[in-house]
Amino acid sequence: MQKQPALVLPGAVQMRIKSSQNSSGERLSQTKSMVLPEPDTLQKPINRHRRNQSQHNIDGSVGPQIVLKGEYLNKAKIAEGGKKLRKNWTSTWVVLCSNQLLFYKESKQEAVANLKPGGKADGVDLCGAIIEWTTEKSSRKNVIQITTLTGQEFLLQADHFPTICKWHDALQKAVDSLSSGPGGKSCGRVALNRSNSTECLPRPTCEATKPKPKETKSEHRRSIMFKLNYSASDSADKNGVKNRLKKFISRRPSMKTLQEKGLIKDRVFGCHMLTLCEREGTTVPRFVKLCVDEVEKRGLEADGIYRVSGNLAVIQKLRFLVDQEEELDLGDSQWEDIHVITGALKMFFRELPEPLFPFRFFDLFVEAIKIKEPTQKVQAMKKLIHQLPKPNHNTMKLLFHHLRRLLTKSKKNLMSTQGISIVFGPTLMWPEFESGNMEVNMVYQNQIVESILIECVEIFGPGGM
Repeated sequence: MQKQPALVLPGAVQMRIKSSQNSSGERLSQTKSMVLPEPDTLQKPINRHRRNQSQHNIDGSVGPQIVLKGEYLNKAKIAEGGKKLRKNWTSTWVVLCSNQLLFYKESKQEAVANLKPGGKADGVDLCGAIIEWTTEKSSRKNVIQITTLTGQEFLLQADHFPTICKWHDALQKAVDSLSSGPGGKSCGRVALNRSNSTECLPRPTCEATKPKPKETKSEHRRSIMFKLNYSASDSADKNGVKNRLKKFISRRPSMKTLQEKGLIKDRVFGCHMLTLCEREGTTVPRFVKLCVDEVEKRGLEADGIYRVSGNLAVIQKLRFLVDQEEELDLGDSQWEDIHVITGALKMFFRELPEPLFPFRFFDLFVEAIKIKEPTQKVQAMKKLIHQLPKPNHNTMKLLFHHLRRLLTKSKKNLMSTQGISIVFGPTLMWPEFESGNMEVNMVYQNQIVESILIECVEIFGPGGM
């Protein structure tokens, strides 16, 4: 049987025709054989570069459009997924696209100039983001805050206000366009399936390209309900606390009852001179006598006595024991430093509600010290001192005679009349209201103490208590 020759199409290379039953929405995949084109239609050239295909959308349109060209702004990321981050400002090249904000370490021109490959950008999805001015998140001026749906928070700042204002308006416009309903762009993204050369890439249908309706989340309603529930429980807790406090206060014993039971004891430091002496049944506070006696036992020759400060922590410990009215032995080893005892004595006088020289006598002593004639000055001072309340007078007499004995050892303790007056001037007297010049008052305070110290025997008489 004779074989029939194969059918050869004139003027064309022999081809194998592949029948296509694919729908119009699918694209023919490439094969090693060639496909005979339709005579009436002109087939578009197939892009053989997969890299180019990944950089374009399925319909051939280019990616996100740049809305605002790059510019250097100061950026700080302060939250990630709702978790607060440490604020760290960096200068960043910022580019605004239609649906996202891109951050680069440097501009493309600088990357090319420095022979560096193009850096990868950090993108921020603007769909549903909140753009607002802020003054609480940073002490810098011209700061805007960007809060995304994923819980990211960014701060953008520029020294030039028109610059940051331009970015604020552009960002707000981009966010509004993304969430503007049917006319705006969808926040969703079309997923691209990777395909091999033998697979068909489905074209996006009309339904796929339509913006998906946003799911109506009841975030606002939930936040309102949370606030209502929280406020209700909060008010209930407050009412409960108020009721418990009322019951506690109504059942609380009086101050007099607590004092009678010994639960509350009157203080020594900060107590009025008259009240303290009346409570102790003396005319000189017991603590003052203890300190003076201890200093005269072992401190008259101490270098810088009353001028040198003691350890404040030990002084406070001594003060606490005195206020607790415990048995006090100043000869104990814990009070070995004599400057602790002198420091506690000075603190006692400084914390009196009314100084040893009462307020009503302050101006009278100032007028007396202004007298130029020495004898008249001493008599005026003596007259005022004898008008003082008895506890003030007797305490002053004990103290000044003690300081006179201290001056007899001035060659060893290196203390002078002027040095002691500088220490005890503002300690023993001060005005009730600082209406005048403090420097002038301090000069008068020192002069008054120095004058009384020099004329101690004339004013108080010889000897101590």
